[in-house]
Amino acid sequence: MVNNDALNPDKHKVGLEIHQQLDSKNKLFCNCKITDSTKHDFTFKRILHPTQSEMGSYDQAAIFESKKIRTVKYLSSRTSNCLIESDEEPPELVNAEALELVLTISLALHCTIEDELHVMRKIVIDGSNTTGFQRTILVGRNGYLDVDGVRVGIQSICLEEDAARIVNEDKDNENDTKIFALDRLGIPLIEIALDPISNTPLFVTNVAQTIGRLLRATKKVARGLGSIRQDVNISTNGGAVVEVKGVQQLSQLALVIEYEAKRQDGLNQIAKELKDRKIDESKFLDSITDVTDFMKLSTSKIVKKILSGDSRFMGFVLRDFSGLLSFEPYPGIRLGKELGEVAKSYGIGGIFHSDELPNYGITAEEVKSLSSILKINKNDAFVLVGGPSVLVNSVISELSNRIRRAFSGVVAETRSVRLDGVTVFSRPRPGSSRMYPETDIPYISINEHRLEELSKNIPRPWNEVIDQICKKYLINRTLAENIFDSQYFSLFENIVSHTSVNPSFIISKLTEDLVSLERQGYDISILTHNNLFYLFEQLEKSKISKESISIILEKLLRKEGGSIDEIIRSFGSEGVTEEDIDGIIQKIIAENENIISQKGMDSMGLLMGRCMSILRGKVDGEKINKKLVTKLTEHLEGSKGSKM
Repeated sequence: MVNNDALNPDKHKVGLEIHQQLDSKNKLFCNCKITDSTKHDFTFKRILHPTQSEMGSYDQAAIFESKKIRTVKYLSSRTSNCLIESDEEPPELVNAEALELVLTISLALHCTIEDELHVMRKIVIDGSNTTGFQRTILVGRNGYLDVDGVRVGIQSICLEEDAARIVNEDKDNENDTKIFALDRLGIPLIEIALDPISNTPLFVTNVAQTIGRLLRATKKVARGLGSIRQDVNISTNGGAVVEVKGVQQLSQLALVIEYEAKRQDGLNQIAKELKDRKIDESKFLDSITDVTDFMKLSTSKIVKKILSGDSRFMGFVLRDFSGLLSFEPYPGIRLGKELGEVAKSYGIGGIFHSDELPNYGITAEEVKSLSSILKINKNDAFVLVGGPSVLVNSVISELSNRIRRAFSGVVAETRSVRLDGVTVFSRPRPGSSRMYPETDIPYISINEHRLEELSKNIPRPWNEVIDQICKKYLINRTLAENIFDSQYFSLFENIVSHTSVNPSFIISKLTEDLVSLERQGYDISILTHNNLFYLFEQLEKSKISKESISIILEKLLRKEGGSIDEIIRSFGSEGVTEEDIDGIIQKIIAENENIISQKGMDSMGLLMGRCMSILRGKVDGEKINKKLVTKLTEHLEGSKGSKM
C-alpha cells in the first residue's frame, strides 16, 4: 500500500552537488586545448588497483570497483591530449584562468576563501581516470544564496578535473574491458556542494536553476549536454544518505527526488517486515550450493545463454524469506529488484529467485527439484546466481551483505539515474579514506588584494542579465529566459551577429522546435552548432525557407537524405521560380472553384493548406499567403464582373 507521507518534504533532506565545466582555453593541469575528438591516434590499457589513504586505510567504493574491473582501455588524441592525461608526465601548475573564475564564483556566493589552496587526490578506480584518482582543490566554504526568499547554505566550492568520457564496453572481451576517450579528461570543473534542503522538489529544482544561471552569467562556462551535472544526496527521516550521480537535466531532479523518497520509504517498510517476522540476522543465509549440473538440463533459453562459456549457477537459501523478495510497498520497489541491480553492477545479467518462479523458461517442475536440492522449507526462499565462474562467489558475497543491510532499511550507496528519474545501484558510497594530498603540485597562496580585484568581476544578478538581453535583441522576457537557459545562447548570439534573421524566430527554432524533437525521442546532441549555424546562413541567402528548417532538422535527426547539403537541396527554393508559385496557386484556385463560389474569402484556409502541401519547405508561408490573397481577390472580383 502506497504511503503518500513518503513525499512529504519535511521527511527527507536533499543535498545538491553541482558540477559545471569551465570554458577555459586549456585543461586544468596541462596546456592541451579543450576539444572533442572523434579520431584517436593511439590507445593503451591499464589495470587499476585501490590505494591507501593518508591514514593507511582503503575506501570501500574503491575496493568494490576493484573486484569488477580487470582492464581499462583508453583512446587518446594528439589534438586534445598529452602525456599528462596518460599519467606518463607529472601535472603542470593549476590553470590560472580556471582558478580565477572559481574564486570569483566563490565570492559571488559569499564564501570564505581558503588562505592556501592545496591539490588533493580523490581515489577513483572505475576507469574514468588513468591515474586511479581525481585531482580536486577546496577553494571556498560556508557561503550562501537566496532563492525565493529562502537562504540556502553553500558547504564548499572546489575546482577539479573532469573525468574521461566512457565510450562503450567491449562485450566480446572476456575481461569486460571498459573503453574511455581522454578528450574530456582534465577539463576544469567547478563543484558547488550545498547544505541539505528540506523543501519541495520544485524548490530544489529552482535552487539548481538559480546556480546554473549565476554560472552562465559569467559567460565563462561550457554549455551543452553533459557540461553541467547534478549529484543529488537524499536521506529520509534522518536515515542513510543515498547519492544519485549524473543528473544532467533539471527536469530529472524532481523525478529523482520523488522516486528516491518512495524507494527509501519502501525499503524501511521491507525492514519492518523483516523484523516483524523475527528473522535471525546472523543465520538467514544457508545452504550455498553449486547447481550448475542441474541447470544445464533446463530448456530455458536464458539459462542456456548464461551457461555458455566458463559459467556456473550457484543457489542459496534465505530462511523465512518466502514472499519477501517480491514484497512491493510501492510499484517497482522490491528487495528482489535491489539484489538484481547489485548483480548487474558486476556485469551479471541478473538473478532468479523463488518468489518470481516459475518464469523465464524455468518450469514449475524445475523449481520443485531446486527446492529439494537446496532443502528449503515452505517459509523459505532461494536465490539463483548465474554467470562467469570468476565472479559468482564475489556476487554472492555482495548479495549476502546487501540482504543483511536490508534489516536496517535504507543502505548508503551511490546510484545512477535513468531519464525517467528511476535510480539504479552503482556502488557503495565512498568515505573519507578516498582523499590524500597531491605531492606533485605546490600549494597556492591567496591574498586579500587578489580577492579585491576579482570581486570586481562578480557577474550581475540574473534579472539584470535578462533585461539586457531583452533590450539588446528587442525580444520579450520569456524568449530571453528560454534562450539564456538553453545550451544555444552563444550560438544564438553568433547567428544574430552574422545574419539579419529575426531573433525571435531563431529562438523559437533553437528552443521550442528542438525541445519538441527531443521529446519525440530524437537525440538532438548530434546537431552540431556548425550545422545549426549553417541552416540559418542558408536562410539568410534565401537558399531555404523558414518552414523548411524544422523539416530539415527532423531529417537530420532521422539520418535521412544524406548530408546536410543534400537535404537542403531537396528542400531548397532555388528551383522554384515566381512563375512556378503563381502557376501552382492559380491551378489550386481553378480546382476549387465551387468551394470558392460558396465561401468566398473564407476559403483561404483550405486553399492555403493545399498550397502548402505542395510548396512547404520550398517557399516561405508568408510569401505564399500574400500571393494567394492577391490571386483569390482577383478571382472573386473577376467572377463578380462576369456576372454583371
